[in-house]
Amino acid sequence: MPRKKIGILSLGCPRNLVDSEGILSRLKLKGYPIVDLEDADIGIINTCSFIKEAKQESIEEILDLIDLKAQGRLKKIIVYGCLSQRYKEELLPHFKEVDAFIGRVSLNHTRKSYSLTPEHYAYVKICEGCENNCSFCVIPKIKGKFSSRGIDSVIDEARRLDEQGVKEINIVGQDITLYGKDRYRSPKLAGLLRKILGHTRAINWIRLLYLHPSRISDDLLGLINDEPRICKYIDLPIQHINNRILKLMNRDTTQEEILKLIDKVRRRIPGVAIRTSLIVGFPTETDREFKELWEFVKNVQFERLGAFIYSREEGTPAYSFKPQVSQRAAQERLQIIMSTQQEIAGKINGRYLGRVLDVLIDEKENSSYLGRTQYDAPEVDGIVFVKSARQLCPGDLIKVKITDTLEYDLAGEAVNTGETL
Repeated sequence: MPRKKIGILSLGCPRNLVDSEGILSRLKLKGYPIVDLEDADIGIINTCSFIKEAKQESIEEILDLIDLKAQGRLKKIIVYGCLSQRYKEELLPHFKEVDAFIGRVSLNHTRKSYSLTPEHYAYVKICEGCENNCSFCVIPKIKGKFSSRGIDSVIDEARRLDEQGVKEINIVGQDITLYGKDRYRSPKLAGLLRKILGHTRAINWIRLLYLHPSRISDDLLGLINDEPRICKYIDLPIQHINNRILKLMNRDTTQEEILKLIDKVRRRIPGVAIRTSLIVGFPTETDREFKELWEFVKNVQFERLGAFIYSREEGTPAYSFKPQVSQRAAQERLQIIMSTQQEIAGKINGRYLGRVLDVLIDEKENSSYLGRTQYDAPEVDGIVFVKSARQLCPGDLIKVKITDTLEYDLAGEAVNTGETL
């Protein structure tokens, strides 16, 4: 009897995507055919419940799968991941059409045989869980205590990706600056990167996603600057700049330390792109404290920035903080920050006009190709619209002369060197 066909919908962050790849890899090894969700017998949804909007999206997608099951197009529905881990008992009475709710399962050591990313880039998760205990964050309750993956396991995966011709790997985890602390008594991110570099050749870009500001070492900064294959891209979520708010958030850092770190990063890595994330509308945030954050954004001029409205999550210390900021005020603050950043991003992009940059091609769209610089992570940052007289393929790393700049994106023409990098 043939095995049931499996389809998956992966929601949320790249860490979730890695888990989804692990799920499919295990099922593939057991002989299950992996197909698009609309052609599947069994539909799996890997959910996210980090913030309110993520929970709403997960619920909406579950309802869509239930509709497919009612139409006879799906035989079974499995809800996996963060939403199940956090709300299984509450979900059971309301979603009786779901055949199974599965919460936290460790997939760090799964040997991946199925990828959900394009062939030329991949995400490599090096740790799970978190020990930072930020007062607004539910991740420690969902993912459990911090756990590093063994160095040999990470190196083995990087080597296999290198052999497959992958051009970019994105190192992910809830906090990769903690990597190795539990296994090797002290953080070992820089050491891990040196080993990856020593065991790979074809991988052109190694990108680091989520570096906690309190744990970025001089050794790591020096390695990023000196090693051409490590992207000059610092993913540095700071969340706020006011000291009172930072303390309430339990961020283990201060305004003074953040300012010194940003200055050090820019001095140690010339031309670096710093990406940060901010939370507006945190409980008790005053107009004055928000304006302090706004002035900070205007003064620092981050190359990349994402801002989010505080999401009140059950089970977190911040849930009970009073007073809570109104949704209207939080929305206004978000619009101010993002409008300001839009102007900053356009100004920063203007610096690239006329320059020749390395661009990794992701796909073709109409008569243009879409690519990224080393300063842009997949899915979250800007893109480069590329015109080329010769045919390009996803994964080509080429020289592009920038001929136009947009608020967040760039446009340019491929430099005809006769070969890709």
